Amino acid sequence: MFSVWRNLPLSRTFATAAAVDFCALQPRQTWALCNNGRGLCVNPNRKCSGKRYNVPPSAEFVSRVSGIPTMAKLPYQETADGLDAAFVGVPIDTGTSNRPGARFGPRQIRVESAMLRAYNSGTRAAPYESLMVADIGDVNVNVFDLKDTCKRIREVYKKILATGCIPLTMGGDHTIAYPILQAVAEKHGPVGLIHVDAHADTSDVILGEKIGHGTPFRRCVEEGLLDCKRVVQIGLRGSGYSADSYEWSRAQGFRVVQVEECWFKSLAPLMAEVRNQMGKGPVYLSFDIDALDPGFAPGTGTPEIAGLTPIQGVEIIRGCRGLNLVGCDLVEVSPPYDTTGNTALTGANLLFEMLCVLPKIKYY
Repeated sequence: MFSVWRNLPLSRTFATAAAVDFCALQPRQTWALCNNGRGLCVNPNRKCSGKRYNVPPSAEFVSRVSGIPTMAKLPYQETADGLDAAFVGVPIDTGTSNRPGARFGPRQIRVESAMLRAYNSGTRAAPYESLMVADIGDVNVNVFDLKDTCKRIREVYKKILATGCIPLTMGGDHTIAYPILQAVAEKHGPVGLIHVDAHADTSDVILGEKIGHGTPFRRCVEEGLLDCKRVVQIGLRGSGYSADSYEWSRAQGFRVVQVEECWFKSLAPLMAEVRNQMGKGPVYLSFDIDALDPGFAPGTGTPEIAGLTPIQGVEIIRGCRGLNLVGCDLVEVSPPYDTTGNTALTGANLLFEMLCVLPKIKYY
């Protein structure tokens, strides 16, 4: 498939990711040969798809600690050409207002993603039997100039989207949602937004600047990038600069779900309402890791107590199944404050959950 994966020896264990033709597999067949005779341990009950997909190596046969850490140990390629979905990193923290370090988020999420397996045991999703997926590396950001970085992000995402690929983004601080949504709206028109966060990120100006991680969705509204009646913000909390920190969001037509409405309950009923709100139009999912309580995800720049649980975060993402998702991001993982690696590990798993709810995913 890609030159880096060629010339591997014939083996009954699978040493790295490769493209697999599932149509060649017969019922009850345990092994399949692909890519000039390379072996792969497969599920004996897989159904015929008629297509070839990238499949990460199984830790049953390949040590997790070996190899170059791409996202989920998927193949790396330089462009989105030929892909249905792609993991892409945007390593910036130039827009942060408190603790830095999110520029290292994509790298650490990739490291922790070695724990991911090929199937979603909870939903029985089979993403690597459904979509061609790869890691396409990072945007070459300008760590000295945030406005130039936004321009670079926008141009890269225009190219990604032009191929028909759905980007799954590893941040980086939340500033990146603004240029990404500029590219997304250029292709799809105004989109619905499911925004999971401790903060609304709708400030107008912070310290004299209009671009930063606290302002992206204000800029998006001003530029007509969002279908405001199809925007929901979930998990908002913390002290504020006014008595009603979310007045502006409501005035635009956003649905605001403060964290107090989420305490002590499943969010599955909420997500049923959100699916009705989003309808059949294009939807973008933006998940700030600080939506989760810092007891679960301490490695972030602007932590707020009394947040969502990882279970609720998973419920939100799984609740997006059936929506016309055109892009997703997971932002604000800051490894210097993540002493156990749990925040990056959680971020990697949430990104996998996002992959598992994209359109055209197969479920067993």
